[in-house]
Amino acid sequence: MSTFATGPAGGAKTIGTHNGTFHADEALAVYLLRQLPEYKNSQLVRSRDPAKLDACDIVVDVGAIYDPAKNRFDHHQRGFTEIFGHGFVTKLSSAGLVYKHFGKELIAQRIGKPVHDPTVELLWLKLYKEFIESIDANDNGINQYPTDVEARYRLNTGLSSRVGHLNPAWNQPSSADVYDSQFAKASALTGTEFFGRLDYYANAWLPARDVVKRAMESRTAVEPTGRILLLETFAPWKEHLFELEEETGIPEAEKALYVLYPDETGGNWRVQAVSATPSSFESRKALPEPWRGVRDDDLSTLTGIPGCIFVHASGFIGGNKSKEGAMEMAKRALEF
Repeated sequence: MSTFATGPAGGAKTIGTHNGTFHADEALAVYLLRQLPEYKNSQLVRSRDPAKLDACDIVVDVGAIYDPAKNRFDHHQRGFTEIFGHGFVTKLSSAGLVYKHFGKELIAQRIGKPVHDPTVELLWLKLYKEFIESIDANDNGINQYPTDVEARYRLNTGLSSRVGHLNPAWNQPSSADVYDSQFAKASALTGTEFFGRLDYYANAWLPARDVVKRAMESRTAVEPTGRILLLETFAPWKEHLFELEEETGIPEAEKALYVLYPDETGGNWRVQAVSATPSSFESRKALPEPWRGVRDDDLSTLTGIPGCIFVHASGFIGGNKSKEGAMEMAKRALEF
């Protein structure tokens, strides 16, 4: 058994987890708990001794008990089947268990909103999908792909792999203190990446969603059929468009075909065909075939639209020097 702490020891709560080789799930679970006011200055007890663990205020990834009322969050016991829910079916690890029960509080605390705010719920689900679920699956030995598919290359740079590499090597001198020191590094690594991802989703992903949502709400004012979306500022839009279409139940015949937005420089405008699916290279309605691969004055002459810059050879995107020109390109494309 080993114990180390961050912060004053007097009156501090204790978090228990197992000693020896560590993994990303309990490293992250411990870090997340320590961000809560209740466990801010907690001591960490790394042990498999039941008596030592019973004396802890909360225990993760060891003890063969999942009982939130008793603050016991293990997932290794026979018969454990807890999942996150909300459409997710991956069995939880200690990271997922802690996140399921305390994640909303952590997010609300980080972004300065009440825990029941809809934004907190949205980010809670997003962070599980994009960050926590893969740690749960990796720790529980759940394959990402069907077992009859052989990977073409090895991927050893994921978070779980990097945490694993922080364990002492089999032939490297080690002790409880060495494992404790390396676990502290692993916990900081997982927590830093988690909150970095949360900050991105709160400060960049959510604002982009708002840009797309506003464009969808005003689409019929931009063009009567509603099949052209106008984004007044450049923002990543594809993921949000598909998710918002599903959430709002837009019929297939009314879904957007083209999205207009200023390019990253803000000087020119783009008209992009919406793909058939989020991962597809096929478009719902590509820009007209006669325009594809034609550029500049030749394209302006061909279309009769001033300021044309290009249309990609596949027809998935085109450009114009002005918003009005890009809009005219999109309107003309609807007619083909």
